[in-house]
Amino acid sequence: MESYFLSDRGKVRKHNEDSCGVYYNHDGDMLAIVADGMGGHKAGDVASQMTVETLQSYWVQSSSINSPEIGEKWLQEHIKKVNEKLLKHSQENPDCNGMGTTLVCAIVTPTFTTTAHIGDSRIYLLNSIGFKQITDDHTLVNELVKSGHISKEDAEYHPRKNVILRALGSEGIEVDINTIILEDDDMIVLCSDGLSNKVDDQLIHEELKSNVSLQEQAKNLVQQANDNGGEDNITLLIIKFSSQREGR
Repeated sequence: MESYFLSDRGKVRKHNEDSCGVYYNHDGDMLAIVADGMGGHKAGDVASQMTVETLQSYWVQSSSINSPEIGEKWLQEHIKKVNEKLLKHSQENPDCNGMGTTLVCAIVTPTFTTTAHIGDSRIYLLNSIGFKQITDDHTLVNELVKSGHISKEDAEYHPRKNVILRALGSEGIEVDINTIILEDDDMIVLCSDGLSNKVDDQLIHEELKSNVSLQEQAKNLVQQANDNGGEDNITLLIIKFSSQREGR
């Protein structure tokens, strides 16, 4: 398993409210995470960092995630615990009132990959069939597109494009969880909207197919997002799958 992640403040924001990481449990299985924080002052930083660090602490102590059902249950239970922690922190700390974060994460084992997401951060898949987004944005404009009220083209420039309908740090969260099967050399990308809003799918696809290292791919994609304005924080995490278990 090969992976690389990169987070950049962008060209406009004073702070980077994104957090990310790759972690391994006792069996050498991977948990990859990208969180895009939101909230006043530095509350977004707190929400995203707390999410990543808390999931990391649970994951490094875990083992025997040996079926999709177990992986899906693990994500449901532990994301719920993270949400409860964020809610409690925001209630006890006035500066963090109303904080929240998006989340995309993936458990990657030699036999299956289970993903979870909430908000508008995304996961993309590149395999022998092609390249596609495998998450569904939890946004107002995406709901308008799905209901036929606006077109995908209109959504790109809609004045309420950034309205998120689901986020960690709120009551009664609903998390989308799915399991996919990866083959050797398949790739997945987890990213915040600072990338997906500034670099279109075709360009991401082309970069992933380029004959350079994951590190160079990540740097090139961040540079493209900044070249296109860089108004938001930019975070991405690229994984190239191998059926060989990571030795940790």
